[in-house]
Amino acid sequence: MNYIFFGIVFVAFVSAGWRQIFWTGVQGEVSPMAALSQAMVDSAAGSVELALGLVGVMTLFLGLMKVAESGGMLTIISRLIRPFMVRLFPAVPPDHPAMGSMILNMSANALGLGNAATPFGIRAMQELNKLNGQKGTATDAMCLFLAINTSNVTLLPTGVIALRAAAGSHDPAGILPTTLVATLVSTVIAVAAAKTYGRLPFFKRTRPPDKSGETDGESGEGAEALSEDVPDGYPLWISGLALAILFSLIPLTVLYGRSVSPWIIPGLMVGFLIFGVWQKVPVYEVFVEGAKEGFQVAVRIIPYLVAILVAVGMFRASGAMEVMVRLLGPWTGKIGLPADALPMALLRPLSGSGAYGVMAAIMNEPGIGPDSYTGYLVSTLQGSTETTFYVLAVYFGAVQIKRIRHALAAALTADLAGIMAAVAVCSLIFGG
Repeated sequence: MNYIFFGIVFVAFVSAGWRQIFWTGVQGEVSPMAALSQAMVDSAAGSVELALGLVGVMTLFLGLMKVAESGGMLTIISRLIRPFMVRLFPAVPPDHPAMGSMILNMSANALGLGNAATPFGIRAMQELNKLNGQKGTATDAMCLFLAINTSNVTLLPTGVIALRAAAGSHDPAGILPTTLVATLVSTVIAVAAAKTYGRLPFFKRTRPPDKSGETDGESGEGAEALSEDVPDGYPLWISGLALAILFSLIPLTVLYGRSVSPWIIPGLMVGFLIFGVWQKVPVYEVFVEGAKEGFQVAVRIIPYLVAILVAVGMFRASGAMEVMVRLLGPWTGKIGLPADALPMALLRPLSGSGAYGVMAAIMNEPGIGPDSYTGYLVSTLQGSTETTFYVLAVYFGAVQIKRIRHALAAALTADLAGIMAAVAVCSLIFGG
């Protein structure tokens, strides 16, 4: 992100400087460098205003998610996906702590609990590494887990909905149908890509030996406790039925997404609170506890928003964005990807905070807005894809993996599939 941030600012400065040198002053017209300066100040002020507007909505959603988590929704999702996990990862024993950690990680990701998902993911990598017969080289299970993690099915992209609401959207939850479609497609492609690439001769030769049949004394009491925290899965037919229902939502969201979306946010609040009351959760106290975290998250992102929104504001004011749109627009527009959204699509796998800032800048652009086709598209991209390089760096770094084999290729393949699916479904529903 250091190079990306510097690159955007430097290109903007050079572009504005070049125009300033050849600028012939016209009465009433602002010079290129003066416009660049004003854009920096306005973008910095606007980013803080955006973050403050985000506080309330983020607080609301994280409070609701805390109620759902305390009521055991994470456990329910874990039990649903466990039968599929033991088939996806045949080299990992069903009762091994690695299996429990992976299930909890994916369940937390599905609910949009990014902060809770990361510790489970790191623990999963540590346990998978104990089954690794060649330390420092990623196993097939590690590669598949990382590919799924970077494209994990997201049922509720709370952060994106909150930002859309803060940007003045009349339909902040309208991205739920498009996000569900895009994230399902990217996850299916992630599994297929990881399985396929793992069978290629080069990656097959570098596959570490399997230690799944051995007992490893390093697991320890903490790992055993974590494994016990994950309950046995539901019968396969129940999990299959849940998966079928999830896939059946795709055509329903395409056909009735616009009609259903106004009901989503009120329905989610009532549904989560009913679930909490049914599970005997003190909903008010738990909601407030989660809401405190929402306030802290909204405040923490202010520096990231200031940095990226100032850089993007400079890029636009300098004229560099106009040049890029003019060059790439005719090509990307043909496939439903406006040139305004192209930086978001390219930046998303590289930097989560950077892509978040670009999305915020696009949705707050007066000529675009959150409820335009471009606004829906960038929101879907943010909600349905993950920061691939960050995830690989954190998870592989936790276990000192230097040879990542086909993990990056599978993850990027899933990212590309997610982008294509987002463009297709947004074009179909919102008319790109």
